[in-house]
Amino acid sequence: MKLIDFYKILDGVAPKSISDEYCASYGAYDNSGILVDSGEEVKKAVFALDLSKAAIARAKSFGANLIVTHHPAIYGKISDVKADTDLGGKLVECIKNGISVISMHLNLDCANGGVDESLADAVAKASSTPFGERKINHVLSLGGYGRVYDVQPCLASELAKGLGKELSSQKVLVYNENKKISRVASFCGAGGDDEGLRFARKMGADVMISSDFKHHVIAAAVEAGLAVIAITHYSSENYGFKKYYEKIIGQTDVACEFFTDESLL
Repeated sequence: MKLIDFYKILDGVAPKSISDEYCASYGAYDNSGILVDSGEEVKKAVFALDLSKAAIARAKSFGANLIVTHHPAIYGKISDVKADTDLGGKLVECIKNGISVISMHLNLDCANGGVDESLADAVAKASSTPFGERKINHVLSLGGYGRVYDVQPCLASELAKGLGKELSSQKVLVYNENKKISRVASFCGAGGDDEGLRFARKMGADVMISSDFKHHVIAAAVEAGLAVIAITHYSSENYGFKKYYEKIIGQTDVACEFFTDESLL
């Protein structure tokens, strides 16, 4: 299968237009799409959250010549590609081995059924709550980012334990653990910021769930009477990225594998 045809399947589930709309509407930056084109047809593909050395090694051992990542393999502007640098070395390794790279970032975060919505699904499962109405913070024409919703009443500590199990992660921190929870604000990735906290408070959430929290946000949330459940960035997104992978493999005959770096969960 040609690389562009495989990309069309990926884009059909999480269109890049969503990323473009998000950046234009909310002042964000992204770099999604085909980032490395080896010029070869796709024989096999590996899906990995990051373009890591381990993911490249997995692709080589699997015989894959495409890696699909969530986080952009090339994010900011680069002036050169050198084998003795971290990013350059990985790009050179991919090109030498004929491995193309596609990254699906903010578009997949925000897509309907995407990474952010999948985190809310995980919270619902962890609290034994049927999926219900969810209010979105950054609303887009298709999907959006940041969600507030009701859950079955439970303690923050109980929700944290259940969520860690659902995300297959042991690295979960909880603040104000005895807080009774019935309304959640969740944000995949680095959504544990001041704006996220303002949205959580405005929408009457009892707990804020995200990753990459700064201390002042945690302190302000706890002082305002909220609980905070801090999960790893990797676990907050790998869960939804795997669901994306499962949708894609149902639409292609290309052999695919999913790679998880257990050390980052």
